[in-house]
Amino acid sequence: MKSLDAKYIKMTQTPIPNLVVNLAVPSIISMVITAVYNMADTYFVSQINTSASGAVGISFSLMALVQAIGFTMGMGSGNYIAQLLGQKDPDKAAKVAATGFFTTFGLGVVFSVAGMIFLNPLVRLLGATPTILPYALDYTRYILLGIPFIMSSYVLNNILRFQGSASYSMFGIGFGGILNIILDPIFIFKLNMGTGGAALATSISQFISFCLLFIASGKGGNLKISFANFKPKLEIYKEILRIGMPSFYRQSLASITGIILNQTAGPFGDAAIAAMSIIARVFHLAFAALLGFGQGFQPVSGYNYGAKLYDRVVEAFWFCIKISAIGLTIVSVAGFIFSPQIVSLFRKDDLKVIEIGTAAMRYQCIVFPLSSWIIINNMLVQTIGKTREASILSLARQGLFFLPLILILPSFLGLTGVQLSQPIADLATFILALPMGIRVIKELNQLQREQKTRI
Repeated sequence: MKSLDAKYIKMTQTPIPNLVVNLAVPSIISMVITAVYNMADTYFVSQINTSASGAVGISFSLMALVQAIGFTMGMGSGNYIAQLLGQKDPDKAAKVAATGFFTTFGLGVVFSVAGMIFLNPLVRLLGATPTILPYALDYTRYILLGIPFIMSSYVLNNILRFQGSASYSMFGIGFGGILNIILDPIFIFKLNMGTGGAALATSISQFISFCLLFIASGKGGNLKISFANFKPKLEIYKEILRIGMPSFYRQSLASITGIILNQTAGPFGDAAIAAMSIIARVFHLAFAALLGFGQGFQPVSGYNYGAKLYDRVVEAFWFCIKISAIGLTIVSVAGFIFSPQIVSLFRKDDLKVIEIGTAAMRYQCIVFPLSSWIIINNMLVQTIGKTREASILSLARQGLFFLPLILILPSFLGLTGVQLSQPIADLATFILALPMGIRVIKELNQLQREQKTRI
């Protein structure tokens, strides 16, 4: 109990800039390492040929669906736990942690078995062309083996983060990520396993991360995950899903739009699929850093909202907006200038891939700084339980805007339509998110004024 009290004091009394940075740095490191080893798969597989590179892009949609389930249960459980700890109710928080974890692991087993049974139609549905299909089958087969551990690792990661223990999360994810980068060239080239070797390296590394994250649960004042606390009650599931569903909308739409993107780019050849896959991984790295920074904000927001310290929530929000906007602007300028060199790191011998990827990357860089407002605002409304606003923002970028654009623009603009769809969708999402975020901040300020009046 003493350790929980100390954590409460830390989360509600530490100066906001120090607290956010201390929590964000481990999250940024773990998210960037995760993105780097995803890029490592793309990099090493791309050395085989362009079709193999496209296979990794095909599997990206499957992984987005896995993340959708993992993030839904992880974000819902973690945020619910943070609010309960802010309300000083650790017993119920322990039940939420166990219920979220064991439910997700079970879903992962079902997902893995079903995927193995329907492997061939699954890969075709994901957008594999006849030339990409053999590579995609090898890659997806081994990824499916690790899905129960990959999926439930997202839950463990979020449960630790929302308790203010991002350093434990960083170690578990970081160790697995570094191991993945080491194993990739060994399995792909030394053992001559090709794309299957890259996927096997990922599954093994994710299993190691899972084990480390599970061991970290219960250490350093964190809630211990025990099957005795597994309470599959409707009340718990309703609250987990209420908070977590915006993550499901966001991630599942990423899977759906990834499939449609692959199918839309397919008529322009394997080079188009490979180029858009490379760009997706590159921006996933930049998004990972932004998400990691935002993840330093989420436990601060959840804890202090639960403790009714609304002024600290608002202060943390504006701090994160300022820092992330500056960072993304610097990244965007560098990305715009060096986009040919960045794309050529993956396929230096394929001029068509470089040409398509360079244009797509430059279009995206123009609007990328706007993501600071979109992402941090989405994290705020989700963390404080504004499900309607969070769901709208989660649906907007990939669903309300990107899906119609990717289905319509290529018919008029050809390949340029494929490249422009995401940047235009991001601009439209920012226009939607701006007034919504301002309104929520005003509401929090009003709650703070009312709180002071009662005191």
